[in-house]
Amino acid sequence: MAHIFDDISRTFNEYLLIPGLTSKECVPDRISLTTPLVKYLKGQYPEMVLNTPFVSAIMQSVSDDHMAIALSRNGGLSFIYGSQSIENQTEMVRKVKKYKAGFVISDANLTPEHTLKDVVALKELTGFSTIGITDDGTFNGKLLGMVTSRDYRPSRDSLEKKVKDFMTPFSKLVTGKYGISLDEANDIIWDNKINALPIIDDRQNLKYFVFRKDYDSHKNNPNELLDTRKRFMVGAGVNTRDYTERIPKLVDAGVDILCIDSSDGFSEWQSETIKFVRDNYGDTMKIGAGNIVDKDGFRYLADAGADFIKVGIGGGSICITREQKGIGRGQATALIEVAKARDEYFEKKGVYIPICSDGGIVQDYHMVLALAMGADFLMMGRYFARFDESPTKKLMVGGSYVKEYWGEGSNRARNWQRYDMGGNSNLKFEEGVDSYVPYAGKLKDNLEITLGKIKSTMCSCGALSISELKQIAKITLVSSTSIIEGGAHDVILKETNT
Repeated sequence: MAHIFDDISRTFNEYLLIPGLTSKECVPDRISLTTPLVKYLKGQYPEMVLNTPFVSAIMQSVSDDHMAIALSRNGGLSFIYGSQSIENQTEMVRKVKKYKAGFVISDANLTPEHTLKDVVALKELTGFSTIGITDDGTFNGKLLGMVTSRDYRPSRDSLEKKVKDFMTPFSKLVTGKYGISLDEANDIIWDNKINALPIIDDRQNLKYFVFRKDYDSHKNNPNELLDTRKRFMVGAGVNTRDYTERIPKLVDAGVDILCIDSSDGFSEWQSETIKFVRDNYGDTMKIGAGNIVDKDGFRYLADAGADFIKVGIGGGSICITREQKGIGRGQATALIEVAKARDEYFEKKGVYIPICSDGGIVQDYHMVLALAMGADFLMMGRYFARFDESPTKKLMVGGSYVKEYWGEGSNRARNWQRYDMGGNSNLKFEEGVDSYVPYAGKLKDNLEITLGKIKSTMCSCGALSISELKQIAKITLVSSTSIIEGGAHDVILKETNT
């Protein structure tokens, strides 16, 4: 006879938080949402942390380089989807790592003998308006000048005009010496009222650019998630099929962390993938695993060496795995059991392995519930798919703007690797749907509102940090009628013009 669990499979919607004592010091501005991203030993500090406890789902309709840049700028992390060619995925990783580095390697370079036509074409190709002019047209050639959009007028100047005739020559450039600090470079930028500072070595070879806009961006986004070289951090999804080819390319591209993307992570395939990373990169390359929904799955992946573990099967808004296969578990119940197993593992082994709650978030307060129930951070798809920065189209449907959103298990995504059980390379049946989500605007604007709600709720619980929330939060089950009571009821709502 099968093992039958006595407890009910419950969702976040079946719980509420009970207020705790809110001290005078417990105000939103003092709340810390920093949380560990990877495992660490007792008494030590994790090598990677998130400043905002959110990561975006490994989905075609959610996580590309644009989302990765926007989310990292706001303290979170994107795992760029792996259901694409290795070349395309690695190029997205490179774009994120090069987007803001403080010291930026020049990706737009020409020689003095090129023409304005070449400048215009290069700008259209790369999107960069600052072009380094070097003796050989490479990113590290001898710097002879610089071209910006202020140096030419395509509507009036001849496209055959030589770059040397309109560039700002080296003799008139303000430059920085290779080896100076970022603070020193920014001081030069401000003192000389310039927008870009070329960094050169003793032989006048171009090494980097430092841009004023990056300084301004950092001041406006103090939670930026940066690596040791001041570059945005980015993750990437991998599968258990082509990982021996994909992972080395992603590492070469500069990826910070990997995550195995699978609907069922309790498998030997995942253990072998983690082993490949450990054998080839030791502990320097981090890799998360999942998804699982019980203590057995957690312990298996923990012993396999996962740096974090994702919890959740079938809880996503576009996921129909439970409907198609009868596999899964209510997200709240799964999270509570896995968090308990994580804490037991920590006490026994002295290793804390962060858990990521993936799916089941409908309301913003569900995020606080997930954190209180033991999650260290949350992976979300629908939430991020609504924003300008997601890779899908904005459409007008039924008089309202929407964005496209489809599951990795849908025929549109054709991500058979995510649902592969070791058989033929095809999608035998769908485990996801193709849909729309209401368009919501810019990520930053919406995220600020969401984080404001989270901090306010944590204040009501009396917690100043996520770790404290886990310790002191009080949670209660709710009935269906109390859910109705919690919303507007027994009144006639006024119609509002939108």
